[in-house]
Amino acid sequence: MNQVLKRNDVPVEQSWKLEDLFADQKAWDKEYQEVKEALQKVAAFQGKLHNPTAIKQCFELEDSISLHMERLYVYANMKHHEDTTEPTYQALSDKAKKLSVESGEALSFISPEILSLSDEELNKLLNHQELQFYKRTLDEMIREKQHILSKSEEALLAQVGNLSQAPSTIFSMLNNADLKFPKVKNEQGEEVELTHGRYIQFLESRNRDVRKEAFQAMYATYGKNKNTIGATLAANITKNIFYSKVRKYPSALEMSLYGDNIKKEVYTNLIDTIHESLPLMHRYMELRKKLLKVDELHMYDLFAPLVDEYKMDITYEQAKETVKESLKPLGQDYLNILQEGFSNRWIDVYENEGKRNGAYSWGAYGTHPYVLLNHKDNLNSMFTLTHEMGHAIHSYLSDESQPYRFAQYTIFLAEVASTLNEALLMDYMLKKSTDPKEKMYLLTYYMDQFRTTVFRQTMFAEFEKITHERAEQGDSLTPQELSKIYYDLNLKYYGKDMVVDKDIEMEWARIPHFYNSFYVYKYATGFSAATSFSKQILEEGQPAVDRYLGFLKSGGSDYSISILKRAGVDMSSPEPIKQAMDVFKDLLEQMEKLAK
Repeated sequence: MNQVLKRNDVPVEQSWKLEDLFADQKAWDKEYQEVKEALQKVAAFQGKLHNPTAIKQCFELEDSISLHMERLYVYANMKHHEDTTEPTYQALSDKAKKLSVESGEALSFISPEILSLSDEELNKLLNHQELQFYKRTLDEMIREKQHILSKSEEALLAQVGNLSQAPSTIFSMLNNADLKFPKVKNEQGEEVELTHGRYIQFLESRNRDVRKEAFQAMYATYGKNKNTIGATLAANITKNIFYSKVRKYPSALEMSLYGDNIKKEVYTNLIDTIHESLPLMHRYMELRKKLLKVDELHMYDLFAPLVDEYKMDITYEQAKETVKESLKPLGQDYLNILQEGFSNRWIDVYENEGKRNGAYSWGAYGTHPYVLLNHKDNLNSMFTLTHEMGHAIHSYLSDESQPYRFAQYTIFLAEVASTLNEALLMDYMLKKSTDPKEKMYLLTYYMDQFRTTVFRQTMFAEFEKITHERAEQGDSLTPQELSKIYYDLNLKYYGKDMVVDKDIEMEWARIPHFYNSFYVYKYATGFSAATSFSKQILEEGQPAVDRYLGFLKSGGSDYSISILKRAGVDMSSPEPIKQAMDVFKDLLEQMEKLAK
């Protein structure tokens, strides 16, 4: 696929079949009207949510509205993503967003009204025969109750909500709109403006001068703005501490974990176990230095290719076949769903003019999931295909096995299914590969996923933990202090074979995730859980597969930690992270052998 087609010219078989969701625009409009009408019925329940029958009917109405709202929203946005320049679907997407806000507002009284009941009344509801199906919902409400404030205080906090977005909004404007990076020389010696998008391309250059210049230019730019960005990040941390105090949590970290009912130990275990495994990371840096044949390994050498020109051309058809072969350990039922997705147009395959970039899996309950790709014929795209199909099959099995209210899995679980597929694909390709160059290319690809997803995200998670704890103790977080904390972590994580360039102390200033605090650890735990599952599936076979499929079918029917535990991965212990580190060690040893 060399030329980029207009959306109308995309062959049908390469596009997704959105008719499975809505036959046409008329069907969408009809359902839109139905939701509008259903929203009129909600107000009748206000003031009546102390009666079990009324609560049950209200929950049923809420589920019906949410399900149809989800269908409308998903369809409108997927149509919009096919060609973002098409005004019809821009308008449809806006219309769906407005209705979504409207329905959120209409239903917002349910939780506070039920929670205004006394503990005694709530317990009666919990045990009421009529509400047994909603026991988990009520349990969750009661669990949250101790952190819900009075009506007037909640109203006040809702008004502060817009203010609390300020640090994130200011950072985003500064980072995406106002920051201007200098020009740097590319591999051809031409002056090119440095941008966020081009930065990683420069760091992957074979020319070391190109890497170094881009690296220094990037952090010098952030360095010039360190006071503004430092104040913005400190304000975000202050905001988190404000909310944690007002809502009576022991700390900002515990507040952020509370929603998923995750204990602090899960977070600290991750950091402690990765600390124990840092000698492996240091060994990988030593190997990197050797393979790059440099006297000193610098921070700008982390993305430099380790294998001489090696290109893997993989067509979409080949990618599908390879993915299918690699997922055989998951059994025939899993493969049948995969094939159904391939054959029945779940996937929108190639780039076209105006199409949204990137990739995702999405869908609405009651219809099969969909996958958006922008496929290029390379290794990365094949991994993207198996990754997104992992999400899709997770959603498919979860929707099939769970009622609507309990089908949606948490973000904490979301990356497990997608990353497991990647782990099985990598295992298959490494076992099949006979060319040492190809093997080294694959190993480097996988090792760098470990480095960026497990080690680096854990380092970010540790930075967040340290900065919040310092602020909670009353310390002032100056840009100098933030830079020192960050620089010291780099020294610790990369070891003696790495020259930790002074410039890297400003990296904290360019990480948008720090404004969605205590989120990044989920990448590392998800990757570890998936690696642990893949190890069990490859070693144990069927019993491990059955447990894993049970995990996929659980949706959001229980707390994330409990769902994983039942399937054989206990994230409250360091074990899954240790298992992931065993896999990392094994890959490292394979690389060291090839490098001799």
